[in-house]
Amino acid sequence: MTAYPKVQLHIDGEWRDSRSGKVLEIINPATEEVIGTVAHAEIPDLDEALAAAERGFALWRKVSAFERGKLMRKAADLLRSRADAIATMMTAEQGKPLPEAKMEVLAGADVIDWFAEEGRRAYGRVIPARADGIYQLSLREPVGPVAAFTPWNFPINQVVRKLSAALATGCSIIVKAPEETPASPAELIRAFIDAGVPKGVVQLVYGIPSEISAYLIPHPVIRKITFTGSTPVGKMLAGLAGQHMKRATMELGGHAPAIVFNDADVQKAAKTLAAAKFRNAGQVCVSPTRFLIQERSFDEFLETFTAAAKAIKVGPGTEAGVAMGPLANERRIPAIEALVQDAVGRGAKLQAGGKRIGNKGYFYEPTVISDLPRDARAMNEEPFGPLALVNRFSDLDEVVEEANRLPFGLASYAFTGSAGTAQALGARVETGMMTINHLGLALPEVPFGGVKDSGYGSEGGSEAIEPYLVTKFVTQTGI
Repeated sequence: MTAYPKVQLHIDGEWRDSRSGKVLEIINPATEEVIGTVAHAEIPDLDEALAAAERGFALWRKVSAFERGKLMRKAADLLRSRADAIATMMTAEQGKPLPEAKMEVLAGADVIDWFAEEGRRAYGRVIPARADGIYQLSLREPVGPVAAFTPWNFPINQVVRKLSAALATGCSIIVKAPEETPASPAELIRAFIDAGVPKGVVQLVYGIPSEISAYLIPHPVIRKITFTGSTPVGKMLAGLAGQHMKRATMELGGHAPAIVFNDADVQKAAKTLAAAKFRNAGQVCVSPTRFLIQERSFDEFLETFTAAAKAIKVGPGTEAGVAMGPLANERRIPAIEALVQDAVGRGAKLQAGGKRIGNKGYFYEPTVISDLPRDARAMNEEPFGPLALVNRFSDLDEVVEEANRLPFGLASYAFTGSAGTAQALGARVETGMMTINHLGLALPEVPFGGVKDSGYGSEGGSEAIEPYLVTKFVTQTGI
């Protein structure tokens, strides 16, 4: 196993400890053992990071998109070459199975490559004038230094989209990466530094999230924020950004409906959705959560889905054949237990799981609950864990009403054999993303974001670079 590193800050081209020397401990969620430490940034460190980001932006914005793209592609290649070592670190700090961790690293490299090319296509335009000799130009310019806040569930995936979009458009960035899973995002940053990104362009800090956000967001150096995390925290940060007229991209919580109609391939739907549900132990913002099954197919779906859940091998992510690791931190165990107890107490049926596994490590059984009342907490709160809720519906109108009932609108899933039904779902379900008859979300080239309480802005597709650019209108005529 690759030794877990002492994780440091990266400020103004230097890997270093915090000025105070404070550190936070890193826990392996499979063993509950301390495996390392991460530097704990405080105000003096943030002041240095802000000053460096300001200098870095002045330099980086002058680098052509062509040259920026070359450096980014080099970083992507370095990331790929280090994928095995980084994946081992990620599994140690986050818990996900090693193959999933390596897939995340490699997918991160693909994201970098895509943004490297997209940055070269941030075109302005010439607007036809009303008189001869007048030129009207719409120019695209980088917004300025960015503050990015990312969570622990996908330590590289959540950073790489923000980092790549910022660098591709000519912005500098301060990344506040997760303290619980710090080593893998540090290695992502290292790939960019080793590729030759100038000092000051990328800073990396860790610390108390509320203190860092409260200091960075209002600071005049920062021109844009981007956040991935819970809806309550996102609303607070968006409000703070709004007070200071800062642009914001918010990728927040979800409670994704997964709709299966009688005319679907029920076996395929059940197996596909089970794999999606329990990936990363259900700690995925786009995880299917409310499984809404048309009545005639309900029993078949529930039987197949429950069997798939029971067949999942749970254990340390480094063990061969493990398909689901531990939850990423201790606080997720009582959170899931409370949701299960509430649902069963309200008359729901526990079909599989529902218990912690052992007493060492944060392992929890893949859990399936059926026939939940609408007022069950799990039907209204994002579980963010290996908890599947299976209910039945009668017709299209009923299931659309249920899909749209909650204030969330991030991802949605559907399986149907009817083109008409598919079209109706695409038109009527209030969601930022819908995938029908397959799993097609989160590719670098497609939009990624939500509506309603799930946030705003996109972190994928050509739309993702828009929040990092401002439009300047220039009109001129001959002297």
